[in-house]
Amino acid sequence: MLLVMDSTVLRWFPPLRAVWAPVGEQALVKITGENAKRTLWGAINPRTGRRVVMATRRGRQEDFMAFLRALRAAYPGRPLLLVLDRASCHTAQKSQRLAARLGIHLVLLPKQRSELNCMDHLWRPLKQHVSANRQYPTVEQHVDAAIQWVLGLSPQDALRKAGCLAEGFWLRDLLEKFWRLT
Repeated sequence: MLLVMDSTVLRWFPPLRAVWAPVGEQALVKITGENAKRTLWGAINPRTGRRVVMATRRGRQEDFMAFLRALRAAYPGRPLLLVLDRASCHTAQKSQRLAARLGIHLVLLPKQRSELNCMDHLWRPLKQHVSANRQYPTVEQHVDAAIQWVLGLSPQDALRKAGCLAEGFWLRDLLEKFWRLT
């Protein structure tokens, strides 16, 4: 089973984007006086569009290891090939050993090549549609809305937004000619 994974940080303070307001009036985005953040971990099957998403309080090695366990639980008994970036929590020895024990083969992308990570492409519209210019009552409600948005996409929409259906998608030949059984 081929999966591509990435993580992103959701902040309680909203990212500010372009927003319309009446001429002469400044657009207001209400925020509270304290910030909080959560890390969203996500993986997508670039052939089927199935997603696995999990939230943690931080983005540490232990949190990545918890996500590896969640992936194994989502795909029990199947060999997993996981494409991911070179974040320090991904390359740490403990993470590498756990992945090997779980039967997950980690394939590290080249440095500074986020355009190759289709899960990274899925975070952009998430932040535009769910996070931009609004603050939720709690950071947990923000996380819930984000997870609901990612998992609420149809497989076809998820693949399209992640760039997996693009003609130049770098894994296309592998998926069409070799990886037919995922």
